[in-house]
Amino acid sequence: QVQLLESGGGLVQAGGSLRLSCAVSGRTFSSYAIGWFRQVPGKEREFVAGISRGDGVTDFGDSVKGRFTISRDNARNTVYLLMNSLKPEDTAVYSCYAEDIKGYHYWGQGTQVTVSG
Repeated sequence: QVQLLESGGGLVQAGGSLRLSCAVSGRTFSSYAIGWFRQVPGKEREFVAGISRGDGVTDFGDSVKGRFTISRDNARNTVYLLMNSLKPEDTAVYSCYAEDIKGYHYWGQGTQVTVSG
């Protein structure tokens, strides 16, 4: 069973930065594509960022391009989401997922990010 644990959320002022971490259990971390979605109550879930297995190709949602970066540390089974120049509209619950080679997604519980303006 794959388990994901997010950390690093919290309250930050607009313009500030936060780094979220997603720790993934198991011995096949490098075989997973990892990413982040976010959700605000009453709104659809929004893709934030993803990083592929293998060569680590990254992808970002339009609203965060140029402000967020994603990286992975295969030795620590962890993916990081560095969020810079945060805006109040970035406030949401951020959840990470791991996609296995069959396309199945595992999800974490989420971490709250609140940006005060």
